[in-house]
Order: sequence, then C-alpha cells, then structure tokens
Amino acid sequence: MKGIKLIYKYTKGNRKLYILSIIAVIMATVVSFLSPVIIKFTIDYIIGDQSFEINNVINKFIGFFGDRDFLSKKIWIMGIIIIVIAVAEGGFNYLKGKWSAMASENIAKNLREKLYEKLQYMYFDYYTNAKTGDLVQRCTSDVETVKTFFSMQLVEVGRTIFLVVVALSFMLSLSIKMTLAAMVLIPAILIFSLYFHMKIQKVFLETDEAEGEMSAGLQENLTGVRVVRAFAREKYEMERFDEKNLNFRDLVYKLLKTIAIFESRVDFLSIIQIGIVTVYGTYLTVKGEISLGTLVLFLSYERMLLWPIRMFGRILADMGKAFVSAERIEEILNEDSEQGEKDGIKPEIKGNISFENIFFEYIEGKEVLNNISLNIKKGQTVAILGATGSGKTSLVNLLTKFYDYKSGSIKIDDTELNKIDKRWIRENISIVLQEPFMFSKSIKDNLYLANKHTSEYEIYDAAKIATIHDVINSFSEGYETVLGEKGVNLSGGQKQRLSIARALLKKSPILIFDDSLSAVDTETDREIRKALNDRKHKATTIIIAHRMTTIAGADVIVVLDKGKIVQQGTHKELINQNGIYKRIWNIQNELKDDINEESVFEEDVENVEVSI
Repeated sequence: MKGIKLIYKYTKGNRKLYILSIIAVIMATVVSFLSPVIIKFTIDYIIGDQSFEINNVINKFIGFFGDRDFLSKKIWIMGIIIIVIAVAEGGFNYLKGKWSAMASENIAKNLREKLYEKLQYMYFDYYTNAKTGDLVQRCTSDVETVKTFFSMQLVEVGRTIFLVVVALSFMLSLSIKMTLAAMVLIPAILIFSLYFHMKIQKVFLETDEAEGEMSAGLQENLTGVRVVRAFAREKYEMERFDEKNLNFRDLVYKLLKTIAIFESRVDFLSIIQIGIVTVYGTYLTVKGEISLGTLVLFLSYERMLLWPIRMFGRILADMGKAFVSAERIEEILNEDSEQGEKDGIKPEIKGNISFENIFFEYIEGKEVLNNISLNIKKGQTVAILGATGSGKTSLVNLLTKFYDYKSGSIKIDDTELNKIDKRWIRENISIVLQEPFMFSKSIKDNLYLANKHTSEYEIYDAAKIATIHDVINSFSEGYETVLGEKGVNLSGGQKQRLSIARALLKKSPILIFDDSLSAVDTETDREIRKALNDRKHKATTIIIAHRMTTIAGADVIVVLDKGKIVQQGTHKELINQNGIYKRIWNIQNELKDDINEESVFEEDVENVEVSI
C-alpha cells in the first residue's frame, strides 16, 4: 500500500499524460481483438459454408464489403483489413509509448531535482554517517528504476486488466464451455505471480543495498587513491572491492535464479493451458458445437490473454523493484533538513561575536565544548590554539550554524545566533578550510564561486594577497587553467592559497582560517600574514593554527584544552605566563636552536603539531 501511494504521488503533474496513454492502450487492445474476428469470419463464412447473418456490429462491418461470392473472389480485401487493423494498433501503441515516456521522463527529472535540492540543505551531521556512493546510487540508479517502471510497466498493468476483461467478454459471447476451459489454469498463474512478487521484493532490496555498498567502496577508493598508492595498499583495496563485488554478484545470481524459476514454471503452465484449449476445442469442433473459426479465434485470444498474464509476475516484480527504489528515495526526501526550517531574521552583520557559557556535544554524554565564554570585537584578529580534539573546529562549526549548541548563548552584534537565518549568517562568513575543495572548473570560475559579481581586478588583488597570482600566471592558460577533480593538479599549498583568495573575494565581515596555512611554507605564510595585516580591521578574523608564528601577531590568542579555555591573552602576555602556550613556544624555540638553518626549522619544525 505504501508503494502504491508513492507511485501515485510521483505521477502528480503528469496524470493527464498517463490518462491519454491508458486510452491509447485501450484502443490498441480493442483493435488487436479484431484480427482474430476477421480470421474467424474468413474461415467460417468465406472459406467454409456457414450461413452469414448480419446481426451484429462486426458482421455488419464485414458485410459492408460485399456478400460471400464477392469476398471469396476478392479475399485480399480481408488481408487489407487485417493490415489496416495492425497499422491502427501500431499507431495507438506508438502514442502510448510516447505519452508514457514523456510522463516518466518528467517524473525522473522532478525526482532528481528534489533529491539534489534536498541534499543541498541536509543537516551537516547527516553526511557524517551517509555513504557518498550510496547517495549517488539513489539519485541515479534508483531514480532510473522508478522511471523505467513508469515508462513501461505502469501502463502495462492497465493493459493487462483491460485485456482480461475484454477477452473474457468476447470469449463468453462465443462459448461458455471454451471460456471455462481457457481459464482453468489462469488463477494458478495469478496466485503464483503474487507469491513471486512478495518473494522477489526482499531479493531486490538486498541487491540494491549491495550495489550501494559496492558503489560507496569504489567512490571512496577513487577519492583516496593517493593515500592508497602512498601506503601501497592496492592489493588490500582490491580484496575489499572483490568481496563487495562478489556479494553483489551472488545476490544478482540469486535474483536471476528466482526470476528464471518463476518464468519457467509460468511458461510450463501457459503451455498446458494452450494444450487444454487446443484439445478440448478440437473435441467440440468435431462434435459440431463450435466452428473451426471459433477454435482458431479462441486459440488466438488464449495466446493474447496468456502473454500479459504470464508477464504479470514480471510486471509485479518490476513494480516491487520500483517500490524498493521509491522507498530508498523517500528515505532521503523524508529526512529533516535546514530547508524545512522557518527563515530567521537577517540583521546587519558587523563582526562582533560573543560566546557565553557554551556547551556542545556530538554524541550525548561526551562534551566537546565545556562552558566556553569569549568576546570578539569587530575587526579583531583572534587566534585559537589547541591540540587535536580540543574543540577548535567545533567552535567554528557552531558559529557557521553547521551544528546547534546544547546550551549557552552565541550572539552576533547582540543578536542571538539561533534567531539568525542560516543562509544569511553563512553569506556573511568567509571560511578557509584546512582541506579546501576545488571544482573541476577553471581557476577563475573557482574564484567566482565566492562572488559572481566580482571584477577581474578584484580577483587579481585577492590572488596577490594570497600570494598565488604569480603562480597562476605561470600556468600556460593562466586564470583560465582548468583544474582536475578536487584541484588534483595543484599542490596542497596552492589549493590553500587559492581558497584564501576565494574567501577574500566574498568580502564578508567575518573571516575564518581553519588551520588553512598548514600546507604553505613559512616564507609564503609570512607573506600572506603581512598582506592580511595590511587590511587588518576590515573583517573580524579567527585563525585556527598550530604554527606559533602564524598566531603570534593576533590581537587575542585563545588556548583550548579538552573543550575548555585554559588561557587567553596576547602573545606577550601568554609567553610570560606558565601554561600550555609558553610550553609550546619554548619547545618550538628549543627545536629551532638545535637547527642551524632557519628555513629548515620553519618548514620542518613549525609545522609540527605539539600535543598539549
């Protein structure tokens, strides 16, 4: 019942096309029943010697072309009538295919758009558990399965039902005995089809999920190919993929075996059914209870009737597969998302930020931030230092509303963050991630992502601040250079600098560097810091870093340890206090004294994250 409701819901906006398609199917079915009637008439009246009485619509139609003597001499007229009927049937089938294809393509397009839109607004933590390969499969393979059902099988269900009704009507009008003989095994075939439908759905679900697992593994391997090569884990990854591939193959075998068993048994029952009609019909013909033409007509109708009933199990199987795919699609569409939230307010963002008694946890009972209180004034540069897992990035995730805080208050210019529209706050925050993402577009297009209205001069200026302008110009196509997937043809430092330029172009009042200078050398780091210092106070800047030289010039330095603020102050204040900051500073300076070459120290030592 749930699957039927989903199928009905998906047809919204395309039901007129399906009605037209069903009408075309009905017309094609009605026309297809005329050919056996013409053949019966030809055998019994023209070739045979049965009396011809014009007492029904069909005989009146045939009698229009002349009497027996005329038609026996012009028997080709019967052939032309059959050809015309075949052409008409083909025309109606064409219209059915055209309209159902148009409707199914519209449905698939709408589903893909809804899924893509939903994934754009899904809560951030949804992606921590979701597998990209599986999501891709749901947006492609599952949508295609639903589309195929709408294109081919949905109308066939209507054809089958109508065909049975019309065939029985014709057959009963000719011979009740033959009709009963023609229907002996039909109930058994239908019951077997329903049983097959229920059994196959579980196999379809298992196969679909196994394919999703295989797709997810393939996507993960392709994404991490450099790591795989670096650790020489190709064989291990091949074994992992082979295991998933083998499981998928076995399930497909199971699926095909189930389908083959069903079809062979239905074929066997269908052949027996035709045999019953042939033997019993021959017996009645010899006895003179029915004519030879009637026997031929019954055999024709029996084959016409058995084909859709025989395929009914396969239609039900495809319908079951479509139901499984539809439910997998609905799992995404029914997820809570930011899109479903009421729009918040959109105040002017100047850059004053206040954290008051903030508590936050990803997993219940395991606090990541514990009673954080911090005031950041407009235009200040605040640096955050701490070991991995101390809560640095979590603080940024709360500010960008990727997650909601458990308790406490975060205010932007005296407005509670929870009341501000998520899209609005993100439009007013530029963030440079530690692992920046580049699209497979030109460098210029990647920069335009930040601000599509920016000028080329502003692009060059931002690139110069990020010290990437000269590097870009060294490429043969300059800013028109097309990047590989995820910017694979750029080094880690180049991607970070390009990401910095992109963030600057956004011109947001709040700028966040989430450990985004870790991949650049110290000389470049110094140049970037100098350029940023020249535009100081244009934006409130938050810097997360492990390199002491990167954060030393900040107006305020905050030290986190296990989700708590343990130190806060300027560089001069903190190195004169006993604590984590001074200890890290002394360790890096001791390492520096042990190395004679400044460049080696800066590149190899200052990049080292010191556990606190």
